[in-house]
Amino acid sequence: MGVVARMSADSNAILGYQEEGQYNRGLLIDRAAILEGCEKKMADYDIRPPNPRLRMSAFSGGNQQKLVLAREIDADPKVLLIGQPTRGVDIGAIEFIHKQLIALRDAGKALLLVSVELEEILGLADRILVLNSGEIVGEMAQQDATEERLGLMMAGVRGEGHA
Repeated sequence: MGVVARMSADSNAILGYQEEGQYNRGLLIDRAAILEGCEKKMADYDIRPPNPRLRMSAFSGGNQQKLVLAREIDADPKVLLIGQPTRGVDIGAIEFIHKQLIALRDAGKALLLVSVELEEILGLADRILVLNSGEIVGEMAQQDATEERLGLMMAGVRGEGHA
């Protein structure tokens, strides 16, 4: 949902940031800066094929996902809401994305991770809240979390420390 499939990769690489000074020169956009920025994102995040002029629809879902993450992470946010960050991404890219998210966290950024992947949650989260039918049924620190405890909460069994 973070891309426009009919637009090129370089145009998608600046969605939401097109007004930024590095891309915007008053009445005109700086196509060379946009292209250069996209090429850097593609190299840094191993986006394939590394062709900024291709339509987003020509990329796999995983490579589209990596471009969205590159765009948002490179904006140096203070807070980042991340939904299913590794959905559709190959195993090698999953590790890369997790390292990027951990680096953001370690740099003092606030990350709100929404995922159905228990391994991902257990590997990245400091604090875990479990929702069932739109309500928080439990909250725990990552070090106290197990797949069994989380599974029970996912089934609606209330955990300790419910908010």
